[in-house]
Amino acid sequence: MRERYYSLDVFRGATLVLMILVNNQAGKFVYTPLDHAPWNGCTPTDLVFPFFLFAMGNAFAFVLPRLEQAGPGAFLKKVVWRSFLIFLIGYLLNWAPFFEWKDDHLVFRAIGQIRVMGVLQRLALCYLIGAFLLYYLKPKGAFVAVVAILLLYWWACYAFGTPGDPYSLQGYFGLKVDKAVFGEALLYHGEGVPFDPEGLMSTLPAVGNMVFGYFVGNYILTKGKTYEMLSNLFVAGCVFAVLGLCWDLVFPINKKIWTSSYVLYTVGLAILSLSVLVFVIEFRGWKGGWTKFFDVFGKNPLFLYILSSFFPKLQRLIRWDDIDPVDGKPIHTAPLGWFYNHVCYPLAIDKRAAAVMYAVTLIALYWVVAYYLDKKKKYIRV
Repeated sequence: MRERYYSLDVFRGATLVLMILVNNQAGKFVYTPLDHAPWNGCTPTDLVFPFFLFAMGNAFAFVLPRLEQAGPGAFLKKVVWRSFLIFLIGYLLNWAPFFEWKDDHLVFRAIGQIRVMGVLQRLALCYLIGAFLLYYLKPKGAFVAVVAILLLYWWACYAFGTPGDPYSLQGYFGLKVDKAVFGEALLYHGEGVPFDPEGLMSTLPAVGNMVFGYFVGNYILTKGKTYEMLSNLFVAGCVFAVLGLCWDLVFPINKKIWTSSYVLYTVGLAILSLSVLVFVIEFRGWKGGWTKFFDVFGKNPLFLYILSSFFPKLQRLIRWDDIDPVDGKPIHTAPLGWFYNHVCYPLAIDKRAAAVMYAVTLIALYWVVAYYLDKKKKYIRV
């Protein structure tokens, strides 16, 4: 029987909490660490998504032995169906809440205008590809495959990107692929131009975060709670992070096109973060309210992510006239917008803190839901 590592649950829950924190930075003033890097580079916010993939790989270390015992048929049914459901949920979240305001009227959102890709869609594809690699190629073959993917992706970015500027937004080769497959209208437009940070080509190297997460989770589980395991884990984290920084010199660390250097760097930081949690929780036994706070998030991560994405959109269907507290102009506001404008913004001395206050309030709200579900032993799985 493999030992259960409480630190893995806390790591997964803490990653989800950080994801909610950075995804709910309201208003016009945001602390730099709580925002994405403009292009090249990596802020704490840019660690959230790869850490979530890494945590998914950790969890798969528990699942794979059971799937291998069940046989290929059960594996295909479980993995393909789960990947499909997660992808579908992500697509429906893009569509949700299915209505929008236009000219002071609520109108139905046409499905043909909905962005195809997104966070859950990438998670689904990475889970599907990573599971197939680990099941059919076994760990050694999966490791070779991931290394090949990272190297080939580097070559493809350079060879098929715009000469002289292959790693820029407009020069990135994956943008051409996404436009050809989805069309410009169905891409993300948050960069000011049609560009999808969860595009098809950049999803391939992201598989590395999931697979390396599996290797680390499996190593921790099989090696046991020894200082040898912990020291090797720490060294591996340093090696990955340094390799990522070295690769950054020729292939910039960049989340939006998910460069290979970004994969190694974020895997390294994820291993180091998990090493600290293993030491603190498993070796020192420092557990308490702080671990319980994160643990309940880690027990229903997918449901809580869906809730944190859907609820803010749903409440925007309720709106009324208000005044922007920054420039005094008339605006439409919703319940959460009113809370930010009339509670968080006036109370914050540093206006960037208003966004943190707003996000922390939402985290507290979702924690109540997470705690209730855990108390009732209700764990929603896909």
